[in-house]
This record gives sequence, structure tokens and C-alpha cells, in this order.
Amino acid sequence: MMDKKILSMGIIIGVTFLAVFIANTGFASGRLGPSVLKAETFKHYIERFNENDEELYSQYIGNEKAWEFLRGNIPLFECPDKDIERTYYFRWWTYRKHIKETPDGFVITEFLPKVPWSGKHNTISCPAGHHFYEGRWLHDGKYLDDYAVFWFRKGGSPRRYSFWAADAIYARYLVQYDKEVVVGLLDDLIKNYAAWENGWKRGKLRIGRHENGLYFSIDDRDGGEVSIGGSGFRPTLNSYMYGDAAAISKIAELAGKKELAKEYRAKAAKIRDLVETNLWDDEAKFFKTLPEGEGKEPVDVREIQGYIPWYFNLPDENKGYEAAWEQLTDPKGFYAPFGPTTAEQRHKRFVISYTGHECQWNGPSWPFATAQALTGFANVLNNYKQDVVGKREYLETLQIYTNSHRLKREDGRLVPWIDENLNPYTGDWIARTRLKSWKDGTWNPQKGGKERGKDYNHSSYCDLVISGLAGLRPRGDDIVEVNPLAPAGTWEWFCLDNVLYHGRIITIIWDRTGEKYGKGKGLGVFADGREIARTGQLERVRGRLK
Repeated sequence: MMDKKILSMGIIIGVTFLAVFIANTGFASGRLGPSVLKAETFKHYIERFNENDEELYSQYIGNEKAWEFLRGNIPLFECPDKDIERTYYFRWWTYRKHIKETPDGFVITEFLPKVPWSGKHNTISCPAGHHFYEGRWLHDGKYLDDYAVFWFRKGGSPRRYSFWAADAIYARYLVQYDKEVVVGLLDDLIKNYAAWENGWKRGKLRIGRHENGLYFSIDDRDGGEVSIGGSGFRPTLNSYMYGDAAAISKIAELAGKKELAKEYRAKAAKIRDLVETNLWDDEAKFFKTLPEGEGKEPVDVREIQGYIPWYFNLPDENKGYEAAWEQLTDPKGFYAPFGPTTAEQRHKRFVISYTGHECQWNGPSWPFATAQALTGFANVLNNYKQDVVGKREYLETLQIYTNSHRLKREDGRLVPWIDENLNPYTGDWIARTRLKSWKDGTWNPQKGGKERGKDYNHSSYCDLVISGLAGLRPRGDDIVEVNPLAPAGTWEWFCLDNVLYHGRIITIIWDRTGEKYGKGKGLGVFADGREIARTGQLERVRGRLK
């Protein structure tokens, strides 16, 4: 008979092992967890972020609970570029700071301190599209479920700033695959769309759709104040309306409303034609703002918002529009060490200013716009046949964006950081530099108070790694499509693991020799630990969920 002490010790060891296993795999939530990577491997990032942090504004998940929350909610990512890897976890660490519990459910904030220009619960619609694209990869869907409902039924102001609402909510559906949620919001999304179509007056200006079929917006209401191109029929709102019409048509299909789907496909097609006809400058090879007024021509400046049409796959293929992407890597265009810039550098009104408004879009680099451009860039590489730009340019742009995520403290330490607008040549956070001595040599409460822009939630990053660099392309069927944008010959290995997608845990492994992870050579895709696709190269591959 077995000795009781040995039996007891065995039980203790077994229970301990099971507890660790559950904590690292997600069985506690009833789902399989990561099949390759161990969450604890990346805990040191969160611990270091906490150590370096002055936690001024704590919301639902404070720093002391950050690791517990992230371990149970985010995809894990590992790659040879430790700057990208660290920034990936840093941006998840900052995102969870913005999850706010309210009497109206959970919302996602842009600023941590209360700012005067926000709406209910300190919400701002301007970056909400980024919030959905980024947050769609969280395992717990309750945060964005509440946030989506809040905008339309709980006192949100979805049109205070332009916001690609339907597209973003549908993009989340493509990951979470919760038909009931997205179909349940269809009527709300249609009402929101109709409000933009009907338009409204702001002073002497008419916001929304005009008689020419295009949508007029003020640059400030697009989150792009003091822009060179100014207000008018901008690529921003017009692209958002195209994206929303296309998304509403797909949601209507899910709801079985075929005529409604057809109606919104037609709306999207009309906007596409108007944008290509009126906002494309064939001489400059770029989408631009068209000023209001009969007989007007597009403005004389290329601005980074001209890449937004590709965020929604708006431009037709094989019509030469892809030539616009040459400007992204041109030092006279948008390319800069901490860029891209928001306006082309060759323009006479391009400026990096430390006077006037602290948030200018006439030259500085903005993560908001960089994230939009990189999302559009990934769409170009995935959905368009062209030879203007490739994976190397994508990775270089992502690395530049990555390297902007830093701040040099007064003691000389470099720490991970995300804020508002950047000096594209030095990496200085312009608004922060100015605001810290704005009034009487210190922070101005009317401008948002101390460290207004710290941990700023006005862009995406993790989604760019997941759907762009690692290549998981969300779809509305049971096919898992992966097309990594890491260039061949650059990395020997990388792994994206613990991705909750269509109710399954997806793992993507690139291992050129097969020695890093021991799961085979080349690119492998796994669902709940079972291989569903493999290829020997860094190339597009598809597998089916069964």
C-alpha cells in the first residue's frame, strides 16, 4: 500500500501543476490556451512598465492587476526584433488603462484625465475606430460589447468627431464572430449613417453630405486641426462613409435583409466613384481634399490622410492609384526618422512648430494617422497587385513607428511611451513639451492637466502586428487566412499564439529551420493546437476550421 506521505505529496504536486497549467493556458475560462508560447515569458515586460510608471489616473484595471488581466486576455507574440516585441506588450499595457467602468457599462477612453472637449464618461468618438480594431483581439468581449452599445443607446456622441463606426464594429465581428451582437446594432448603425447623409449646420458650414454626393468635414472634427489642406471634402470622412456603407451591407446580409444589403452596396459604390473622380489628383498621384465650391480643384498639398481610402479597400485596382504609396518612403514626401509626417515635406507650408496650437497637423507625426496608413498599407500588400511598395517598406515603416514609442527622462533613461504628436526628426513629443509649462510654467487644468497625453489611446499598434506583420487576415467564413508581412530573409522565426478567433485558439509559427519551436519547418497555422495549414515560405496560406 502506498505511503500516505508520498500520496499526499503527490496530490499537492498535482494540484500545484494543475493550477499553473490553468493559469497559463486559459482552461479556467473553458478554452484552450497558448499551444507554444508561455505567458510568464513576457511578464517581465509588464513588471518593468509598472516600475517605470507614475500612475496618475487609474481606471478599472490598475497597474497592480495589469498582468492578471493581460495574461488572460491578449494574444502572445514573440519575434527577433525586441523593440517590436516590447512595444507590442507596452501598447496592450496602455490599452487596458483606458477600459473604464461606468453606470452605462464599459467604455474605452482616449485621454486618461478628463478633458473639456470630451463627451459622456470622457469618451471621444475620434479614435473609437482604432479602439475597436485594437480591442477586438481581447478574449473577453464584454468591454467592446458595452462600448458599441454605449455609442448609440447610452449617451455616446458618435458624430461629435468623424468615426468609422459600422466598419469598426463589423471588423470586430470578423474576429469575435458573434453574429447576435453585430446584427443587433444594425438599426443603430443605419440611423447613424442617415444622420451623416442628412447633415447639419455648424455655423455657416454644412457638415455631412452635400448636393454633389460628397461629405464635407472640418479638419478639426476629423482630429486633424491646423492642417494645410484645411476643411472640405476630405479623404477622411468620405472614406469612412464608404467603409460604413460596405460594412452595413455585410451586416444586412448576416441579418438576411438582402434588399437592404443591396441598397448599401450601391451607396458604397457611388462614394467610391465620387472619391476617385473628385479627390484624386492625377498629376500629383494622390487623394486630396477638395475645397467647397463649384469649379474648385483639389488642394496643392499631399497629406497622409490620402492613404485612408486603402484602409477600407476603396480604390479600384489597376487604375494607377497605388502610385501614391511612393510618397510614403520619399524624404521629400512623408518619410522621416520618427515619421511619417502628416504633410509632404516639400510643401512651402510644411512646419514643425512649437508655437500656436499644441496639436497641429501641418507636419508633425501623429500615431493616429500612422496607424491608419499602416492598416491601409497592409491592405495594399494583401489585396492589390502592384510593384510600388513591398514587405520591406512595410516593416521599415512599422519599425519607425515602433521606435517613436519612447521618452527620454530627465535622468537620461529611455522608457516606452505613447503620447500625442511627434517631432518627426527628433522624436520629441511636441504637445507634451509645450503643455508641461503651458500656464505659469506648469500644466494647465483647462488643457487636461498633468501629463494629458501620457498613455494616449488615439491609435492602434497591436492590431498592426497581428493582422499585418504576423498576417492573420480576419474573414467572415471558416477559412483562416495568414499572409505575414515580415520580409523573406529578415527573420528566422516568430510566433503569434493565444489568438481567440472564431471561438478557437489560433497559433501562427514561422520557423525556417524548425529548430526554434519544434513544430516543423516553415510557416505553420494551428487551431486549438492542431495544424490546419503549412507552407515552406513566408507567403499566404489558408486553412479551414473544422
